[in-house]
Amino acid sequence: MAEPAFLEEKRLVMGAGKPFPPQLPDPEDYVVEFDGPKDPTHPYNWNIMVKLSVSSVACFGTFAASFSSAVFSTGISGASEEFNVNTKIATLGTALYVLGFASGPLLWAPASELIGRRWPLTIGMFGGGIFSISAAVAKDIQTLIICRFFSGLFGASQLSVVPAVLADLYNSTSRGVAITLYSLAVFVGPFSAPFVGGFTASSSLGWRWTLYIPAFLTFIGASLDLFLLKETYAPSLLAQKAAKIRSQSHNWGIHARQNMAEVNFRELIRNNFSRPLRMLITEPIVLLISLYMSFIYGIVYGLLEAYPYVFEDIHGMSPGTSGLTFIGLIVGQLLACALILSQQPIYTRKLAANHNTPIPEWRLPPSVIGAPVFTAGIFWFGWTGFNSSIHWMVPTAAGVFLGFGTLCIFLPCFNYLVDSYLPLSASTIAANIMLRSGVAAGFPLFSRQMFENLGVQWACTLLGSLAAIMIPIPLAFQIYGPLLRGKSKLASS
Repeated sequence: MAEPAFLEEKRLVMGAGKPFPPQLPDPEDYVVEFDGPKDPTHPYNWNIMVKLSVSSVACFGTFAASFSSAVFSTGISGASEEFNVNTKIATLGTALYVLGFASGPLLWAPASELIGRRWPLTIGMFGGGIFSISAAVAKDIQTLIICRFFSGLFGASQLSVVPAVLADLYNSTSRGVAITLYSLAVFVGPFSAPFVGGFTASSSLGWRWTLYIPAFLTFIGASLDLFLLKETYAPSLLAQKAAKIRSQSHNWGIHARQNMAEVNFRELIRNNFSRPLRMLITEPIVLLISLYMSFIYGIVYGLLEAYPYVFEDIHGMSPGTSGLTFIGLIVGQLLACALILSQQPIYTRKLAANHNTPIPEWRLPPSVIGAPVFTAGIFWFGWTGFNSSIHWMVPTAAGVFLGFGTLCIFLPCFNYLVDSYLPLSASTIAANIMLRSGVAAGFPLFSRQMFENLGVQWACTLLGSLAAIMIPIPLAFQIYGPLLRGKSKLASS
């Protein structure tokens, strides 16, 4: 038998005097698949307790990463005093952590599709803890700031991969509930950090413990990921199944499609960097929704500077006590969570009536409610928080409106993007995270100066006016979204 042309060109032989073997049978016969839609090994069909366990562990990691992003804001004054630098420089410890969130998806999103979800989440948690410890023991401000950036870079694994884990576990009917809990973890983390960090930084422990505490939290998360987090990525599960069958049958030809995947760096760069940027530029839905979410996300990190100014400088509270005022924001988010979950039966009925085909605009009604509530909360906070003669409970109560509006806007808009670009959801999420985290990273750098120079009432008037301009965005997409999706080459039909 004549050797194939490619072997003649390279002059390769089998060795040991062996002739070149005949071609193998059809490779498709050796590819492992799931045994139909009811296969119990598919994550959709796992026991509900297993799903809840995996979801809880994954969302705990999200909470730990978002908590870590904000808790150092309470230690800025102590760090700037010890290192003899301006507080604006020390604020970079928060800003660069959030900037790490913007950079991380470029690494973690492709990794989760190559090696599955479990290891990127575990490595990300462990790496975040290592760099948090490094920042806590830093001998100079440069080391602290750089370590905070890399801590955020590793922490971004939780923001970019956990939504994929939930998408692996839950179908369109129940995915909205899971993403609601994920979003709650994203926002409760930053709003619970100030009172934990405030009491810590003002105690005998000092500002360095605002970095030790999140390090311990992330190490706990890494341990939970290592021992309790199951792999949920279907191609990786099939690769594991193929390996077990090979071991049992000694038939080396059995494989999963994931085993044949080759690392194409050009494709990785295109899918996870150039495509997200291109979508931001060419897709009005992605750009406008992401800009709106970026503004909301930026306000979240801006409040980390605004609240201490209002409640410590104007009302004279201690750092720990002023952090307790963030509880109003958390209460508002819990109310928003209750509202969104109460709409789930309505969404499920619509989905069933439409043959389980989701319509993205069905996600937006809570945003239509949340947008004016959020705007009202900003004005309320500004015009009641500028004067110490107004009781501190009044601006604190405004936090309920702010927290309610934040989650009511963010979560439905996030789901709207995913549903609109379902085949490209990884690129859509990457584009959204990069833009919103990049914008949010800038807010801590100017928020306090803005409130000091303009005054609380006028700074909030500026922000409230911007929020008021954006109120029609969810309603506009609810009306014109189908038209825009119809004209898009990338949006799901």
